Amino acid sequence: MELSSAAFWLALLQIIWVNILLSGDNAVVIALAARSLPPAQQKKAIVIGSAAAIIMRIVLTLVAAKLLMLPWLKLIGALLLVYIGVTLLLPEGEDEGDGKTHGNLLTAIRTIMIADLVMSLDNVVAVAAAAMGDTTLLVLGLAISIPLVIFGSTLLLKVIERFPLIVWVGAALLGFIAGELLVGDPALQEPVARIDAALGMTQHSFGLLTGALGALLVLAIGKVLLIRQKAD
Repeated sequence: MELSSAAFWLALLQIIWVNILLSGDNAVVIALAARSLPPAQQKKAIVIGSAAAIIMRIVLTLVAAKLLMLPWLKLIGALLLVYIGVTLLLPEGEDEGDGKTHGNLLTAIRTIMIADLVMSLDNVVAVAAAAMGDTTLLVLGLAISIPLVIFGSTLLLKVIERFPLIVWVGAALLGFIAGELLVGDPALQEPVARIDAALGMTQHSFGLLTGALGALLVLAIGKVLLIRQKAD
């Protein structure tokens, strides 16, 4: 596709717009993972985590069709999201010098990358469709989206500092995404179809139900672990 053509620029705008719409949950994860770091470390975690997340999304988009057909991949991803959601609810340990702070930064970046990797499995399909097979268009569109994701994460981080309850909302969101991701796993199509038929529900409705159960699961596990920590 020619750079000077109207079709190129229209497709580029579509990719940027789609990525903005699909990056809301990623911004939540980035903000939650960085919230316990010192201000200087927060900026590093957000910038490095966002850039790494976009790069992974580019790679994922290039192989999206094959990835989404692999059985059990979404199941593993759902379990990872539940784990990350619970982890984000638990308080971080106190810093003990530069080594500890550096470790926290690496942990935050790792959490951002893993969560974005899992949550991007479905999102990349929409981005790939907008790119229409043009790799240059895909890379350029996602690269332009980096500052938008960083801005959203930074803004949300400031809101979290004022309203800590948002941490629980973010963790519940990860649990909800995990529940929906689980239902879409190719290896579970037949049992999910049988459950849908038994309950008289569509797959979309069942996905919403499992999403709600996933959110409740993350909140319940997080609450139990917090109570145990306080008791120790």
